[in-house]
Amino acid sequence: MAFETVMVACFGISWPFSVAKSYRARTTRGKSLVFLLAIWIGYIFGVAGKIMQAVELGSVAYVFYFYVFNLIVVSADLILYFRNHRLDRMAMEEAGGERPREGSDEKN
Repeated sequence: MAFETVMVACFGISWPFSVAKSYRARTTRGKSLVFLLAIWIGYIFGVAGKIMQAVELGSVAYVFYFYVFNLIVVSADLILYFRNHRLDRMAMEEAGGERPREGSDEKN
């Protein structure tokens, strides 16, 4: 259980940085929807597994809360992905259907 806790805690430390980067970048460049969804689904199953374990054992393992935190943060990153995708589409429309150049100052 200790190794699992360290692993999930390390992911928990990393995800907020990813969310902050997504928020500031305002673009989907460098992000993979498939990757985010795979991670999100993994956390859904991790939370479900910990709930099933809690029902069996009669108590909730503390690592459960790390899974829930990570699920919330990855969900926020998914929401930002869709926001940024919309911003990318709007920028493309303003550029006449062409994708704006990397480093362009055109941000909404």
